[in-house]
Amino acid sequence: MKQLCLLFAALGVCSPALLAQEASSPFVNAEKGVYGYVSGMVIASAEQVPESDYSFKPTPDVRSMGQIFGHAADAQYMFCGDVAGEQPPVKDIEKTKTTKADLVQALKDAQGYCMKVYGSMDDQKAAQTVDFMGRKFPKLTIMSLNTAHLDEHYGNLVTYMRLKGIVPPSSAPRK
Repeated sequence: MKQLCLLFAALGVCSPALLAQEASSPFVNAEKGVYGYVSGMVIASAEQVPESDYSFKPTPDVRSMGQIFGHAADAQYMFCGDVAGEQPPVKDIEKTKTTKADLVQALKDAQGYCMKVYGSMDDQKAAQTVDFMGRKFPKLTIMSLNTAHLDEHYGNLVTYMRLKGIVPPSSAPRK
């Protein structure tokens, strides 16, 4: 866990407090770090893209950038809500939010919600199973699926951004 945290510290997503934390939950802490990095890149993208590009679609049959941001927020609430054993506290962001300010805030709020769910788990609780899409999965697996889903859509955003001449946050020079 220490090496992973050092890697994420270099990327700016691992706090000294996390590095100093006891390694009592290495699996949860590692996944939380990966999630923090990926969700941070999506939020940074939403902040970086001009609002005028939120309606951009490379082809008519795919989501716009703004819709991807909304979908990403909705999905985070869905995955993390299932792990928390509750209905997502927010729904239909993709269908109801269109402004940059609203979508950036929705992504930040979704990240905060998922981080709260991570904060409620240790490795033992992460191994507990819950129903998800008709099957039983360990909670940490669902959290990992959340990260994978978010990373998949970050990949979409990277392509969209490059088509608009924008350097994605993960490719930008480090400060």
